[in-house]
Amino acid sequence: MIRRGTPAFVRANIAFFLSAFAIFASLYSVQPLLPIFAAEFELDAGTSSLALSATTGPLALALLLASWVADRVGRKLLMVCAIVATAILGLLLPIAPNWHSLIAIRTLMGLSLSGLPAVAMVYLAEEMDPEALGFSMGLYIGGTAIGGMAGRLVSGMLADLVGWRLALGILGGLIAIAAVIVVLLLPKPRNSTRSPIGGREFVRLVRLQFSDAGLPWLFASAFLLMGSFVTLYNYAGFRLARPPFELSHTAIAAIFVVYLLGSVSSAWAGGLAQRLGRRKVFWTMVLTMAAGVFLTLVPNTIAIIAGLAITTVGYFAAHGIASAWVARRAPIGRAQASAIYLFAYYLGSSILGTLGGYAWAAWEWNGVMIVSGGAIIAAMLVAFRLYYLPPLSAPEEVAQPPAGV
Repeated sequence: MIRRGTPAFVRANIAFFLSAFAIFASLYSVQPLLPIFAAEFELDAGTSSLALSATTGPLALALLLASWVADRVGRKLLMVCAIVATAILGLLLPIAPNWHSLIAIRTLMGLSLSGLPAVAMVYLAEEMDPEALGFSMGLYIGGTAIGGMAGRLVSGMLADLVGWRLALGILGGLIAIAAVIVVLLLPKPRNSTRSPIGGREFVRLVRLQFSDAGLPWLFASAFLLMGSFVTLYNYAGFRLARPPFELSHTAIAAIFVVYLLGSVSSAWAGGLAQRLGRRKVFWTMVLTMAAGVFLTLVPNTIAIIAGLAITTVGYFAAHGIASAWVARRAPIGRAQASAIYLFAYYLGSSILGTLGGYAWAAWEWNGVMIVSGGAIIAAMLVAFRLYYLPPLSAPEEVAQPPAGV
């Protein structure tokens, strides 16, 4: 086990933080550029959102297979290949000659991205000492928040100054540097339960996860929370660029600084959940996110930004808790359980994120609220069901998720 204070603990946490940073900066770098793509390529909002959905859709589908591949070739090898391939595709993206080639590269990126999130949480659960897991999981989730923020900030703010192509090129260079550091620092797994399985056994392990009383509800929460969150952020830029707000792309991109709150809230809520119980804190964080979503209905710049900030706090806290909860409730087929959770997570981003674009085209922000608000209401119902979920055991409510069960 990797214990706090050891060199391996420092190396692993740096590697996982940077890998999360690189993966999510790559994934969401195009989000603030959607209005720019719509204008440059003469697209509607729903079609321009394919720059993101064309990545999250294949990512969702590839996650299940990635978990199967990881059991055969090893977790470290898959993660290293994933981050290197993502860095290469990121460097190719700025030179895409047209919209279709840009979508093709983003689709391939969805496949490459799948290799890391599919096994990252399982790696941490297997390798980290129980007393270190909560911190490391929270730091990894925090890295996703900072990566998502940085990707959006760099591309959005630089696009105003130097154009979207050079902006994505600069970001691609930063991600390539992070990838090199991850390759050098990521420790080799020592407690991995790697065991090559055949296709039939893989299907059996996937089906097994749905026999648990809690996992299907956690999968549903992933779909709904991510779908609501991405829909809100996808089209906030379209709204704020129009009257009466008329913010510049730089100003809109700067709003993503609130992602720092998500980085803090995920680690804070993880510790709080260990003391008070996951079900209690999860419900509260979903309710917090809902308050933020509906606050954006107020037609005021400050209210919209405050709503996005509150949504971000609630979302990352809830996601961090649910991620650890999945790892805790799946002692058999943990890689498959994590992959299903992330499959639902990115499927929600792809489906609801795209639907939100067509709802925006039809009814503007009220349409976005139909999709994003409807999803968060459904998520509250799921959180309410999880609140009354019978625990696996008494320690499940108060202790760190074990590194290996």
